[in-house]
Amino acid sequence: MVDIEADGPYPGKYSMISVGAVLVNEKLDTTFYAHLRPISDEWLPKALAISGFSREETLGFDDPSEVMHRFKDWLDGIERGPCWFIADNGGFDWGFVNWYFHTFCGMNPFGHNSDDLQSVHRGLVKDMTEDFEHLRTTTPATGVPGTAGAEPGAPAPTAESAETNEPAGLPRGAP
Repeated sequence: MVDIEADGPYPGKYSMISVGAVLVNEKLDTTFYAHLRPISDEWLPKALAISGFSREETLGFDDPSEVMHRFKDWLDGIERGPCWFIADNGGFDWGFVNWYFHTFCGMNPFGHNSDDLQSVHRGLVKDMTEDFEHLRTTTPATGVPGTAGAEPGAPAPTAESAETNEPAGLPRGAP
């Protein structure tokens, strides 16, 4: 399962500023998380605000090439079959991850395979109309889906981002 945060709507012009992944197994204890320095001078304050980081903070993040090579090494080190890319809002996240892997590593270990968490859920429950929002956690303070575990004081996603199913992201310093 992969989640990214970005400072704009598409890769190349805008930057992926964090990437997190967890191997979906019983323990959920095999994780990857990193911050990436922006690749361009273009960014949208509203998009960046979802992450809880300032532009100044992102400029001190790790080199994107180094991060993507570490992410590839992490994926290569997992004993498993082919990679299966799953994300909440998979099209958005896969677009950035695919672009970054091809740009910095020359290939994408996920290939052209990606699935959206909502679609996977509907397949598991065998109901194409079933929504999984009731399974999301919320914080009592915000009531916004997906904010459980967010760092205290970090800005919560807006109602608009929750309605468009934008991921809330991982808390700062996540493993």
